[in-house]
Amino acid sequence: MCKPCYENSPHTVQARAAGWAHRMPAVPDWWDAFTTHLQTHRHTFYAAEAITHTARLIINTGSTDPATLLSSAHQTTPWLVRPLADFFQTHHLHATPTTTEDARAATLRERRIEAVPAPLRPPVQAFARALMDQRERAAALGLRPNQLNTIKIRLDTVRDLAFHITSRGHRTWASVTTEDLEAFLALNPARRASWLAGLRQFFAHAHHTGAVLHNPASPLDAPQARGFRGTVLTLDQQRTLYHRWNSPGETHPHEAFIGLAALLHAATTTEHSPLSRTHPRPHTR
Repeated sequence: MCKPCYENSPHTVQARAAGWAHRMPAVPDWWDAFTTHLQTHRHTFYAAEAITHTARLIINTGSTDPATLLSSAHQTTPWLVRPLADFFQTHHLHATPTTTEDARAATLRERRIEAVPAPLRPPVQAFARALMDQRERAAALGLRPNQLNTIKIRLDTVRDLAFHITSRGHRTWASVTTEDLEAFLALNPARRASWLAGLRQFFAHAHHTGAVLHNPASPLDAPQARGFRGTVLTLDQQRTLYHRWNSPGETHPHEAFIGLAALLHAATTTEHSPLSRTHPRPHTR
C-alpha cells in the first residue's frame, strides 16, 4: 500500500490501536470505543496520531484515568486535549470542562438555564446541549465553531423571553405566538436583530424536536438600515478640502493623494458617473 493510501485507510487507525494495545502496561476498557470514535470523528491520519500520543500518555503516566490523561495532555500535548475531552464527555467518562474558560462558561450556562421557570426549562436545556454539540462538530471538522460568548448571549435571550411569556400567562413554549415574540422584541428595539437571531435558533430547534408545533419566529424580521451612519462633513466642507488638495504647492503631495482618494472612496456610484463622462477613456485601435 502506498503512503497516501496508507494514511487514508481506516485500517491504519485499527492497526495503530492494536499495535499500541500490545505495548501498553494496561489497556483501558474504553480503548476500542476510543478507536471507533476517532475513526468516525477525525481524519484518518489525525486519528492515528491521536492513538499514538494517547498510548504514550498512558505509558508515561501509568494510568488510564480520563482526568489524569487530560491533565497530562494539557502539559505535554495540548492539541490532544480536544479529541480526548470530546470522547470522554460523549461517553460520560469525564464531564469536567477541560479549561478554566470552559469551566466558567459551563457555570454561566447552567445559571441561565436554572433561571428559566421550571415548566419551560427542559427545551432550553436541550437547546443549550444542541449549541454545544454544534460547536464540537464544527471544531472536529475544522470549521469555525460558535464562540462560547455567542452561546451565552443566545441563552440570555431565551431566558429573558421565558420571563416575559410567563408574565403573560404562558406555561409551555407551545402556546407562544408571534405576537408574544413581537411584544418581547419591542421592549428593546436597538437589540431586535440580536434577540431575533437567538429566537430563530431556539424555536427552529424546538420545532425540530417537537417542543412546539410551529415556529412563531418565522414571520418576524429585523430590517436594518444599510450604508454608513456615522458623522460626515457637509458638502461645503468637502468642497473646501477638495480645493485645498487640488491646488499644487499648498499641501504635501501625500496629504493631497490620501485626501482625494478618501473623497473618491466615499462617493457613490451615481456621483462617480459624471466624472467618467467628463474624462472619457481614449479610443484605441
